[in-house]
Amino acid sequence: MLSELLAKYQSTFFPILGSSFQRDDFCKIYLNVDYPELDLEKIQTYDGLEKYIQGELQKNQARVGIGGYLEKRVLYQQSSNFKSTAENRNIHLGLDWWSEAKTKIYAPLDGTVHSFKYNKPHLDYGATIILQHELEGLVFYTLYGHLTLASLNDLTVGMTIEKGTPFTAMGERHENGGWVSHLHFQIIKDMMGKKGDFPGVASELMLPQFSQNCPNPDVFYNY
Repeated sequence: MLSELLAKYQSTFFPILGSSFQRDDFCKIYLNVDYPELDLEKIQTYDGLEKYIQGELQKNQARVGIGGYLEKRVLYQQSSNFKSTAENRNIHLGLDWWSEAKTKIYAPLDGTVHSFKYNKPHLDYGATIILQHELEGLVFYTLYGHLTLASLNDLTVGMTIEKGTPFTAMGERHENGGWVSHLHFQIIKDMMGKKGDFPGVASELMLPQFSQNCPNPDVFYNY
């Protein structure tokens, strides 16, 4: 139901990176383990991933790389945060927007601050904001990860964030969980009691549950 509702309102959403970007500024970035042009060993290092992302942007004459929903990735194997005795988490539940640090991020629709947190562990979200929204009586959430720490300073839970407001920005490596600069954007139906954090990567075993709770965020890519 949520996916259909979001599709209905898609044309009304404010562009997440603002109106200064155009469709030609974007290109697809593929990080799936099956992508033939990917050196799986090299992209597991910061320098290797940065070189790959920048190479794709330059090749496509783009300013932003976008993609990643339900991709199976090797990126997370450097961090114990994604490992367990049962099954490792390696399937991405959000949409990544790869661009320069300090790139502004805008609220795509009216919302309130549900929660925010600095998720400090290596390859975690770093600075994170979660907004709560309501459309036609249906409540849902959008998560923004790998942000600037400074953008958390003036937030309060319940604070109104109006559509089109530049409320945060992409963080640098020291504040975004140790990642190459990008935004992790995710839709969540049920927060399951969590605040300031929510799994952005699922194991194959848990994927049916998490993909149902976190539908495709491509609907917010409306350039």
